[in-house]
Amino acid sequence: MRDELLKAAQEAVEISKAAGAQDAWAWASRSRSVEYSYRDGNLETVQESTSRGLSVQLYVDGRYSTQSTTDLRPDRLKSFIAEAVAMTRALEVDPFRKIPDPALFAGRAADTLDLVDATVSTINHDRRLEIVKALDAAAHGHQKVISATSGVNHSHDVSAGASSNGFSGSHESTSFWFGAEVTVQDAGDKRPEGYHWVGGRHVGGLPDVSAVGKEALDRTVKRMGSAKGPTQKATMIVENQAAGRILGMLMSTANARAIQQGRSFYQGKVGSELFSKKLSVTDNPLLPRGLASRLYDGEGIAAKAMPVIEAGVVKNLYVDTYYGRKTSMTPTTGGASNRVVTPGQGDLAALMKAINNGVLVTEWLGGNADGTTGDFSLGVAGFEVKNGQLGAPIGEMNITGNLVTLFKGLTALGGDVYPYGGILTPSLVFEGVQFSGA
Repeated sequence: MRDELLKAAQEAVEISKAAGAQDAWAWASRSRSVEYSYRDGNLETVQESTSRGLSVQLYVDGRYSTQSTTDLRPDRLKSFIAEAVAMTRALEVDPFRKIPDPALFAGRAADTLDLVDATVSTINHDRRLEIVKALDAAAHGHQKVISATSGVNHSHDVSAGASSNGFSGSHESTSFWFGAEVTVQDAGDKRPEGYHWVGGRHVGGLPDVSAVGKEALDRTVKRMGSAKGPTQKATMIVENQAAGRILGMLMSTANARAIQQGRSFYQGKVGSELFSKKLSVTDNPLLPRGLASRLYDGEGIAAKAMPVIEAGVVKNLYVDTYYGRKTSMTPTTGGASNRVVTPGQGDLAALMKAINNGVLVTEWLGGNADGTTGDFSLGVAGFEVKNGQLGAPIGEMNITGNLVTLFKGLTALGGDVYPYGGILTPSLVFEGVQFSGA
């Protein structure tokens, strides 16, 4: 399949050149995904989809466009690309839009990423049904459960790309996920909800299915009796499962596009100590079995590990070739891969014991952040921490502040890295966080 897609991409580049494009890039892809959901003892949804497509990036007389099609028949592809080249000629000239320098393709690592599990393709209807039924049984293991929805999904994706200036490559990956969402009856009309999902590139090594359903139930039951905590400035622990979102917000404008558009607090900060010395984040696209691993990015830039933040100092930003030209910044890579936070030590219980009193955040309830200033306001749910132990559940509270200030106040990190995501982070401890509640 990879060879077939690569051939299609190469042929599309040749057709584009013959149609009048000075340069061209083509990506061909094929994917298959299956999803089952099971609600309160009944199979609710079965979805299976297979898609195939091709996109071309055209550089024509100083102009640029991207076009896509799902019809790969040779005669239709020729007419599609001919029309696309003609339409590109009608666009405005963009002097910054040029095909990436082929020097950026050099040094690509060997494919030892182990992103494909052949057993994913052998998962059949009976096995999927067995998984969701086991999740459902575990998720209903409490008398207060109103409803539970369990699910399993898996996919197999293949893509290949080629360019008119020497790029050639293919990528293949599988994924497998399962989990449950639970709603319970609380006092009055309150109905706390909780969930737990796990997944990865390979089927092996994931937790027991029933244990995942039980975890979803336990996380929901612990929310019963939730009330607003007091308005206060307190130490905050962010559980590892929730920490990825706040890290994602922190790094969302660490890129040349945001800087060029004047909406990034990273402007002029490369080389500056902007955060706590406790914080180090590396973008590592070469992590075996990583959920965001790759050998090259969307521009063909060869993948390599890149320190983004090192002991609080901003070391690198995400710079693609287009916005690199606009900002006179050297290209690094156009987008994030696996963002790995250097962990500390201890589990969540140890972190709670160390702070003695504070607030544990386990979930974000909406909110937003301003990428230009770093100011944020987020709804939170979690628990009080009293005398180093998990206390009463809290909800309907907000935290407000500034992301730079917040991460300057990062005082500790756990050793409990959460493995099910593209941001691999442990639990985080922040001092002096403003909570708004009762």
